[in-house]
Order: sequence, then structure tokens, then C-alpha cells
Amino acid sequence: MILFGTTADGRDVHKVRLSAGDLTVDLLTFGAVIQRVQLAGAPYDLTQGSDDLADYEGGLRYHGSLIGPVVNRIKGGSAIIAGQRFEFEKNLNGTHTLHNGAAATMLKVWDVVETGAHLAVLGLTLADGEGGFPGNRRVTARFTVTAPATLTMQVDATTDAPTILNFANHSYWNLDGTDRWDGHWLRVAADHYLPATDEFLPTGEIADVSGTDMDLRAGKVVAVHQPDFDNNYCLSDTRQPLRDVLWLRGQSGVTLTMATTSPGMQVYDGRHAVRPGKAPFEGLAFEAQYWPDATNNPDFPSIEVPAGGVYSETTVWRFGRS
Repeated sequence: MILFGTTADGRDVHKVRLSAGDLTVDLLTFGAVIQRVQLAGAPYDLTQGSDDLADYEGGLRYHGSLIGPVVNRIKGGSAIIAGQRFEFEKNLNGTHTLHNGAAATMLKVWDVVETGAHLAVLGLTLADGEGGFPGNRRVTARFTVTAPATLTMQVDATTDAPTILNFANHSYWNLDGTDRWDGHWLRVAADHYLPATDEFLPTGEIADVSGTDMDLRAGKVVAVHQPDFDNNYCLSDTRQPLRDVLWLRGQSGVTLTMATTSPGMQVYDGRHAVRPGKAPFEGLAFEAQYWPDATNNPDFPSIEVPAGGVYSETTVWRFGRS
């Protein structure tokens, strides 16, 4: 563990390196960020990051971070939890909540609970009422690297009051090390997806992918604007045992397989995710999550956790070559 930098308000941020087999992963205590992923034989990072902490405090705050307590959007910036309405920061067009605003876990320095050559456990305490969210919550993120080239992230949380929880990693992936992700082959095991409004909020419809350009069940080569991606794919109606749900292959032959226990997967094309000196569409983001705006859509899987309840979700990234 080494010092990575100091935040604008004086907090030290450390970098933790995990390595096993052909895979090396660098994590930051700021935002529980996956900063770098390197596969033996590939002379480039597979994920887009930065060596400058100020970038993560600014425009790159979503790159590689673990976003919570509720990832994605909450329509109207409010939700009813255990029969009571709560109001949150309206940081999206002054109307909705996006990634929790200033209360987001991606803007916090996490505690280092445990580290080893292959393992890092980061922890964070969220106070009752912060950002409008109820409950004193304790969150841990356990990252493990195993041979030949697998990264596993398990997120667990407890709460002393009814609350809503939905965590997701927000890494961007490009398996070719190129300026744009055009030409990657992508498959997602989902029969349905959530159409979105102009503000990228779910319309409430659970749409069949059949006959649409959103159908990725058989896999296909994807390109920028063919189609535009910023939608949740509906993997299931409930939390499931860990299973493979997404496959990505670069023109280089490098592959990524994602497995998750979560019922949803947001696919985002990175149109606004621009690193300094780079252009849009550099990488694809895959957010294993519960469906967005679940609190305002009773037909979506619930993200409410009761007092004394436990939240637990696992995401796995397996890398290889075809």
C-alpha cells in the first residue's frame, strides 16, 4: 500500500495493488476505485483511469468507483421508505438524484480493513440522514484477485433503520487499448431492458429486446451510436446465485466475462465519460446493479433493506484470450 495523493481537503489516499496469475489490479481508497487492470501480455490498461487524484475528485469521479448508497437515478429526488418519504439532493437537472450527489461513496476515503497480496477489504460508515438517506450504515467492499485472471468484488452492508441500498462498480472497459471501443463483440443474457427518457430515467416499461437493436442475447459487434447505450438490462426479477451474464471480446482477442448476483446490468457507451486529453466513447461501462429508480416503480425489484437487514452483492470479472 502506497500513498497515491491527498484530496483537496487534506485526506490521504492510498493505492493497493493485488496480483495473482496473469492479473494485476490497482485499487484506490478514494471511492474504492478500480484504478488499473493489467493482463499479462496486453501492453495497456483494460480499464480507463488516471494517475492524478484531482481527476477522480472532478470529472472522472465515476471512473472505476464503487457508487452508493444508491447507484443511478432516483426520479424527483425522493422516495418512500417504510411508509415515510425522504428527500435527496437533486443534482440532475435540479430535479432528480444521480449517483447520490455529494453524499456518494465515490467521493469518500474508505478505511483499509485488511490487505494482502491477493486481497483488500475496504470499509465505510455512512451516517443516518447524510444526503437524506436514512440509517446508520456500515459498508465493506472485499476485492480478491485469483489466478489465472479473475477479480471478485463482494459488497456487504448493514443498517439500523429501514433504508435503500444499491451499489455498483462503474468501471469503463476497452479490451484493445484503443481510443474508442468500436469493434468490440458484446453479449448480455437479458430478454428485457428498460427504455429511458431524455433524462435517462426508466420510463417504467419493461421492454422485450426481441426485434430491437438492444438485443444482445446472441452477441454482436457493437459500434458507437449503433445503438446508443445508457440502459438497464433486466437479468432477473430478484437477486440470484452468482452466474455469468455479460461477455465482451476485443478485436485483440482479449476477453471479459462478468458474473453477478444482481438482477440488472446498466450498459453505458461513455459518451460523456471523457478523460483529460481523450475523446468520448473510449470505454464501455457495465454496472451490475438493481434496476434504477426502483423506489418509484413497484414492478421493479425492491432495493429497500429493513432495520437490522443485510445487503450483499457479488460481481466477478474474468479475463482471458480467445
